[in-house]
Amino acid sequence: MPQIEINSPVDLLDDKGQPQNFGWSKQDYYFFDPALSYAPRHAITESDRYIVFSPTHMFVFEVRDDGWLGHMSISVISLKDKNRSTQIYKSIMPLGVYGMPSTSTEGSIRWRKNKTHLDFICMEGGARIIKVDVPKFGRHKSLRGALVLNEIENSQSLVACQPWRNEKNAFRYLRCSPWFIAEGVIQFSSSEIFFSRGNAWGILDWTRSVRPRADIRNWAAACGMSDSRLISFCIGYSQADFSLGTENGFFVDGKINKLDQVTFHIPLSDWLSPWRFTSNDKKLEMMFNPHQERIEKRRLLFHNSTRRQVFGFFSGKIELDDGSVIEFYNLTGFAEQSKMHF
Repeated sequence: MPQIEINSPVDLLDDKGQPQNFGWSKQDYYFFDPALSYAPRHAITESDRYIVFSPTHMFVFEVRDDGWLGHMSISVISLKDKNRSTQIYKSIMPLGVYGMPSTSTEGSIRWRKNKTHLDFICMEGGARIIKVDVPKFGRHKSLRGALVLNEIENSQSLVACQPWRNEKNAFRYLRCSPWFIAEGVIQFSSSEIFFSRGNAWGILDWTRSVRPRADIRNWAAACGMSDSRLISFCIGYSQADFSLGTENGFFVDGKINKLDQVTFHIPLSDWLSPWRFTSNDKKLEMMFNPHQERIEKRRLLFHNSTRRQVFGFFSGKIELDDGSVIEFYNLTGFAEQSKMHF
């Protein structure tokens, strides 16, 4: 069955609160209001995540509301050695109190706890601002600063809406934009980490969904320069029905080249060994050289989730929509596997 491309504004929910209009698009055309969903509020997931990296460090900022359990988390990963730090602030039954916007194109998130705060600000024109202030991060370090993420001119995103075959309420509505230009500075303890135009990048991973009872999802993204062109991608799959629209796309200077299905060949005996990625349309052949990994577990009564993240560098080749082939080397990014059961 061919993938369905959405080219004009559509409603994600029908008049009974059930998901509809499954497929993918290059822009976010969906109208979604979680209050109109047939599913109960505790079954809805809202997640905003930014992955930002300089030549020396990668930062992962996330605000996530899973209904029964939510969190704000920040990870700092060194790309020069094996050091990393993560700070997680959990909330029991947030149930929408984070005030996360229902669209990926506007609205802001302002997370607060005592003197700690994290802001995701969406500006007119598509620019994003990340402001962070954590007086005690990890082993009594501090982390504070601000980053500006600017869009590539005439850029495209990968937006998809996917159902589950046996759970009519469940769906995943997502947007990935892996091409932001990052500028700013983050002070981490006594060090200053600079993000300057041309060698620092940001990835937006945005999701709104009604969760299935269980899922296993693989996902990866990266961004970097290759022969003066900005190369990036987002790829993934889960137990959702992605026959009408996969979440796989390869970007050149912000323009998407759509991929069908991508397989993660994970070395299960040693996740820090090289990985291989292939696509069924024969367009993508890629290797991933891991640098380090982290494992995150969350449990609350019947809520059980595990996320295993591996950070490193991607190299390979891609056949574009026009038939040309681009080779790329050492794009900075990460791959992960998430398992959940509710």
